Amino acid sequence: MRLVHKAGVAALAASALVLTACGNDGSSSSSSSKDGKSLTWWVMKGTNPDASAFYSATKKEFKKRTGATLKVQEIQWADAHDRLVRAFASGDGPDVSEIGTTWTPEFAAAGGLTDLTSKIDSSGLGKDLNPALKQSATLDGKQYGVGWYAGVRAIVYRKDVFEKHHLAIPKNWAELQQTVRALKKQEPKLLPLPVAGDAAYAVAPFVWGAGGDFATEKGGKWTGTLDSAKSKEGLDFYTGLALKDKSSSVGATTWRETDVLDSFVKGKSAMVIQGNWTPKTAIAGDPSLKDKIGAFPIPGKDGGLAPAVLGGSNLAVLKTSKNQDLAWKFVDMMTTSKLAKDWADQAGYFPSTSSALKPYANSSDPLVKPFAETMLKAGKNPPSAPGWGTVEGNKTVSQMVQSVLTGTSVDKAAKTASDAVTKTLSEN
Repeated sequence: MRLVHKAGVAALAASALVLTACGNDGSSSSSSSKDGKSLTWWVMKGTNPDASAFYSATKKEFKKRTGATLKVQEIQWADAHDRLVRAFASGDGPDVSEIGTTWTPEFAAAGGLTDLTSKIDSSGLGKDLNPALKQSATLDGKQYGVGWYAGVRAIVYRKDVFEKHHLAIPKNWAELQQTVRALKKQEPKLLPLPVAGDAAYAVAPFVWGAGGDFATEKGGKWTGTLDSAKSKEGLDFYTGLALKDKSSSVGATTWRETDVLDSFVKGKSAMVIQGNWTPKTAIAGDPSLKDKIGAFPIPGKDGGLAPAVLGGSNLAVLKTSKNQDLAWKFVDMMTTSKLAKDWADQAGYFPSTSSALKPYANSSDPLVKPFAETMLKAGKNPPSAPGWGTVEGNKTVSQMVQSVLTGTSVDKAAKTASDAVTKTLSEN
């Protein structure tokens, strides 16, 4: 899941027209050898800090399976969107690319990606894919990518503080609120649960948990629904933890998730909403936290697990690739072989198939099991609208949260955000 540029769809659509005008049927790509024995893969730099050994193993396995040579090119996330747009137009891009989950519908709608539905169905992989990841790559009933890895958010907490005050893990919203109040009273130097204004998807479990949503689609038209009664109920509860129960601080109004994590590592917060990839970072920042922290799923309103945003990357085949069958073999290998687990473990994420995820959900590791359970049972994708990446880029949701935290009514902030979502999705 990555932010996209506002002009992305328009630019890509124009690129598609250029391809059509030039008579390019999407069957060629200068990145691949003429004999079809070479495949180029773009992977985003930074997900795994030292991936050289993994790339070597991947090249070796691909050669063993297909006899073909794999060329790996690392691309910076910040440059990836525009480089892919240019690649779609020029035909000089990769055969396969890692693509953020919220980018996939945009690029599919503009005609840059290959429809993989038949290959996925015939392989049987479709039955094993995480439903939310599958949805992230689906547009108009066709699937244009396969989930490679993903992560999800839960609540990371100080076990030692909970044990000191005999606090139980909250199982619903009322208990979460009670825990915040207890921590506020018993540990006044700690923020019970920071509510970060610039962390858009921390509010999602509460919007969804109340039965609301960000947007809905009907007849091909997307409409913002953050101003529905249920969506507002979730927003009110979440921001109310800060405004009414004093779980947060004024400074947290502008915090990003990285700021929240920093507060936790420095011993200033008792609970934080974080992704499964962050506990290792916390422990690296302060090794003494190793046996002091745990995690639990964000509780549902009346119990169970609240839906949480499942974010990660798909692997997609570009229409301009000359090696469509070989590209599919690579995608299949990366998502069903041991390489999928190896990458997930090294990068701190989870594999995309339910069968590969179940061992993590059954893990005894308190910093693995709660996240994996959430992804397996309650992972949810943001709206699979071609323009949703632009909504992210505009920070519409985080601006809504910040607005409430700084005094705007929930009704007004939600209406403003919902109208903005509708407008953006209608333009993309």
